[in-house]
Amino acid sequence: MFSSIVSRSTRLARPNFIRRGGHGPVSYNEPSGYLFNEKVRVKESWENMYYLGMGGGMFAMAVALYYKPDTSLVTWAKKEAEKSLKEKGVSLEYTKTA
Repeated sequence: MFSSIVSRSTRLARPNFIRRGGHGPVSYNEPSGYLFNEKVRVKESWENMYYLGMGGGMFAMAVALYYKPDTSLVTWAKKEAEKSLKEKGVSLEYTKTA
C-alpha cells in the first residue's frame, strides 16, 4: 500500500515533457516591417461605408445626447421645492445687507 502511494507521488511529481508531432519547427511569418505584411495599403470595398456609418452614428449619438432633456431627480425636486416655497411666500433670492 505504501509503495503504491510513493510510486504514484513520484510519477505525479516529475515534469511532463512536451510532445510534438514530427512536422518540424513551428512556422511563422518572418517580420517584414509592414503592417499585416502589406507593402501598399489597398482599401476594400466595404471600408468607406463602415467608416461613414460608424462616424455618422457616433456624431448622431453625440448630438442626441447633447440635446437630451434633463430628467434627473435632483432637477425635478429643485423645481418642486421652488414652486412650493413661492406658494408659501418665501423669497429665494439672497438680499445682501450692508
